[in-house]
Amino acid sequence: MSSHHIVKEKQEPALYIHHLGTFDEEYLGQLLEWSPTLIVSTSEYEKVLSLGLKVDLVVSAGEPVFFQENTKVIPTAGEALDAVLDYLIAEKYPAVNVIDSVSNLRELGNYITDINIVVFKETEKSYAIKSGFKVWKPKDSVFHIEVISYFETSNLKPAENGDFIVIDDGFVDFTFITPYLFISEVL
Repeated sequence: MSSHHIVKEKQEPALYIHHLGTFDEEYLGQLLEWSPTLIVSTSEYEKVLSLGLKVDLVVSAGEPVFFQENTKVIPTAGEALDAVLDYLIAEKYPAVNVIDSVSNLRELGNYITDINIVVFKETEKSYAIKSGFKVWKPKDSVFHIEVISYFETSNLKPAENGDFIVIDDGFVDFTFITPYLFISEVL
């Protein structure tokens, strides 16, 4: 007996690899599981190809690189991540996962009303949530929450280092009055 899943184009978040570094290849495999649109920066192109992946789009400032057949280019004269987000929003993608070593989600604040963004670093993932967000987490999961205004939550306790720890297996929900709250989870 088998199950079949039909994945519609743009149903899965696109994946943009800005800087792979030592990102866990097993976790990368999970992000690629449903064959998202794969976008890479020119500097990461050869490394991504060496992993045997098919690249759909490359962000390029005009560097002379030979790409795989059917690979398209997103031209940029400025910040590569801005070019990627502008492209994805224009193409009506609802979400994108970004792998980078230094991206600060807060710097992407002007995009979060138009596209859901999750930034993955080697040890954490960050994203913006709206009030009413609810997620199931196992006991002792760790959140870092940028506290810029008052918020209420259930099933979390503050840790000594300023992080928050899940008290029991179960849902954690967030209520606040600002448009978004920026949170990170330890991977």
